Amino acid sequence: MAVIHHTTLKPTKLELLTPWLPSRPWYRGGAAEPVLAKAGGFRLDDPQGEVGIEFMVVTDTSASMDCSGSHPAAYLVPLTYRGAPLDGAEHALVGTMEHGVLGQRWAYDGCHDPVLAAQLAALFEGRTQAQDQNTSDAPDREVIVSFTGDGPVFSDADSALSVTDDREGTELTTSHGPILRLQRVLRPAPDDRPLPPQGAIGHVTGPWQLPDGTRTRGLFAVLQPGPRA
Repeated sequence: MAVIHHTTLKPTKLELLTPWLPSRPWYRGGAAEPVLAKAGGFRLDDPQGEVGIEFMVVTDTSASMDCSGSHPAAYLVPLTYRGAPLDGAEHALVGTMEHGVLGQRWAYDGCHDPVLAAQLAALFEGRTQAQDQNTSDAPDREVIVSFTGDGPVFSDADSALSVTDDREGTELTTSHGPILRLQRVLRPAPDDRPLPPQGAIGHVTGPWQLPDGTRTRGLFAVLQPGPRA
């Protein structure tokens, strides 16, 4: 069980994300610096208790989802927090911060962290449960998971996880398992009823808060069948 420490972070998570987000291919803003607010998300527990795993939703009021400017951009940002650098993941480092209890922490784009990938697979397979973002030992009942696959998301035969960003999200693929797609650019679902793409064998949905205070819901992640050897 992850323990949530209510303490100081220097810099804050939003301060770390402000210069990092514009470097992503799915970033919707322009030349102006993003204006970020924490809008939702959830956590997963690392069984070893070493790595913090957070799926954060942030809104950016400097960018809009459409030309009318009526929908500020919302992003899903999976992050992992470690007490030491992750070997071979220098390209995925978001930044470092000083935690008031735990000391120096290294924050990574969690899509490149094998601990996050393993626990996200466990979430789909029903072997773990989404946890509240701000409270220790409190399941998040608003995160809904569906999985109709007939095997593990990432099998023991998979030797390496490939991570690919595009204009809408991030795909995690292996040589044997399905395609796991994280929706980095979030879109509110009509009537708060997110529908996965046709043919999907699993999906995760969750809520977030819009800048005007209203709550909405959308797809966070989708599993599609992939090539199998």
